[in-house]
Order: sequence, then structure tokens, then C-alpha cells
Amino acid sequence: MSLTLRPLTRAEHLAFVAERPSVSHMQVPSWGDVKPDWRAESLGWFEADGRLVGAGLVLLRPLPKMKRYLAYLPEGPVIDWGAPDPERWLGPMLAHLKGRGAFSVKMGPPVVARRWSPEAVKAAIADPGAHRLRDVPATSCGPGPDLAERLRRMGWRQTGPGGEEGFAAGQPRYVCQVPLGDRSLEDVHRGLNQQWRRNIKKAEKAGVKIVRGGPEDLPVFYGLYTETAERDRFVPRPLPYFQRMWAALTAEDPDRMRLYLAHHDGDVLAAATMLIVGRHVWYSYGASTSRKREVQPNNAMQWRMMCDAHELGAAVYDFRGITDTLEESDHLLGLLRFKVGAGGEAVEYVGEWDFPLNRLLHKAFDIYMARR
Repeated sequence: MSLTLRPLTRAEHLAFVAERPSVSHMQVPSWGDVKPDWRAESLGWFEADGRLVGAGLVLLRPLPKMKRYLAYLPEGPVIDWGAPDPERWLGPMLAHLKGRGAFSVKMGPPVVARRWSPEAVKAAIADPGAHRLRDVPATSCGPGPDLAERLRRMGWRQTGPGGEEGFAAGQPRYVCQVPLGDRSLEDVHRGLNQQWRRNIKKAEKAGVKIVRGGPEDLPVFYGLYTETAERDRFVPRPLPYFQRMWAALTAEDPDRMRLYLAHHDGDVLAAATMLIVGRHVWYSYGASTSRKREVQPNNAMQWRMMCDAHELGAAVYDFRGITDTLEESDHLLGLLRFKVGAGGEAVEYVGEWDFPLNRLLHKAFDIYMARR
């Protein structure tokens, strides 16, 4: 039996999300309000009996001077990816979006391909013969490879470099996640490596205090964030982005977004945002100063966030993107060590996929984006 697809109201979409333990923060209606350069639409998949069985937030980005759009479903849609026939779900979506003027569709199925335990990642980093995580035997495998083959047969194309690295265009293919479900906080603490436990104690002894902030503290966070951007060589988002993010997400759910700040002797040394949807919690943006690093504010702050996530009943504390490279020369390797040291598993998702509905415009848009 075929599925029908139609736009959802915000209330319908939120009700669907609320019934599921894990939906990306980029697949809730409010995420569309965070992205003013895109037009957002909630879509729903319905069985013949009228049951809503899938949902997706699609963002539509117009081509310059044209009423044609790139349609993007970041870390979505939320459908039955284990179904034997993805065409039953994706066919109606492509037809709908083509009717909306989309020249290309990009999506990121939230489907795991492989996982590596913290011990496996640590061993891989220490192995001089291992250069990339993807070349290291996985601890466990998910349904991702099977789905990837089916998508290729349907005409979907896996994205290029953006889909390969943890820090590139689009959403990260490789992430680090600390499993919390069915574990006591003592178990989670035992999962920290020795350096993490030592640094948490050091911060406590030094008098580092972690406090929850509000929207009025976002400029303080932003000052640290711009310092971090300069130090780590990335282009920072503007302050209004974070203010809009706070307003949009907390309007939908007062506890959708949190801000944490690490204080020491009247000085804010680190800050981070945390996002919550169902039983999945994300460390979203982090920032810190180079001053007084010896008091270890980042470890203390992350541990507080993990404890709060555990108290919320989260199944996963998600550190988000990691690098796939294991080369000592890569400046992102230290971040991989930091996240895995918290007891995090390295997780590879199936990546982002494109379906060109108009090949000429799809290619032109790729060229336009590459020149920006």
C-alpha cells in the first residue's frame, strides 16, 4: 500500500516528535525559525487509514533570482528507515518537493553504519598504521551500509567531502556519543578515562562553579565563542544567530535549549549550549578562554552537562562531530581524544544524500556554493 504525504501543522509535527525517544533537534518545527534564510515546511507521511507514520522538517533555500529551491532535511526525515522499500517513503517526498519548485533534495538519514568503542578508538589512535577511523574494524555495525546500497539503486548520490569529515559542509557523518540509558551515574563516571577524572577533581578543588545561564548571558558566551573561533581557526556565527536559536527553541519547549557557564573567582572561563529532544541530549556549541586552563573548566562543565542529561533520563549524551582522521598532525585529533575520553563511542552515520531533480540547476548550485 502506498503512503500519502501532506504538510503538517506545527502541532501535528510536535505531537509526532513527542511520541519518539530520539529525533534530531534539526527535525523539530522550531528549527525552521532558527534559519531565516530558508523557508521551512513540516511534512507528514500517512497510511491509508489516516495514521501519521512519519514526519520531516524540510528547509527550502531559493536560488538567487529564481523561484527554484534546494530542499534540505537535516538529519531527517523521521521515517521507518528499516522498511524493506525506501521508495515507498521517498517517492512521495520527491514528488511533493518537485511540485514545490525544488531542483534538488538533500537529506541525512539518522541511520548508524558503524560504531567504535572508546577502547577501539584509543587503540586506533595509538596504532601508527591507522590513518582514518573508517579503515579500522568497527566494534559493531548498523543497517547503514544496506540502506546506502538501496539509496544508490534509487538514484540518490552520497555527498562528497562534506559527508566524509566530522567538520565540513552539512551535518557531521562521524559523531561521538556517550550512552547513558540503563547506566547509573557511577557507571558513567567509571567510563571516564583517568585524565578526565583527574581534571574534574582539579576543577572542584580550584573552586570552579558551573551555573545555568539565560538569554541575558548569551553575550558572555559569545565573547568566549569568538575567542575560540580565532584560536581554532573557524568562522564564527553572529550573536543574533544564538539569540534567535534561544528564542525559537525555548518558545517551543522551555527546556529545549540550555546554557552553561564555568565561573572561577568572578571570571567566566568556559560556556556551552545544550539541546534536548526526547531522550537525546546534544552538546551543541562550546566556547572557552585560554586563561586559567589549569583549573580545567571544560571538563567540569561537560561533566555537569552529562550529569544533568542523566538526571533528565537521557539515553544518549551526544558530543556531535568528530574528525575521521587519526593523524597526529591534525589539530582536531585533540578534540577526538577529549570526547572519547569521556567514555564516548565513535559513531558513523550513513551520511548525507542528494537527489538531483534538475541536474543542470543542481550542478550550477554546487558551483555557486563552492565559490562562496
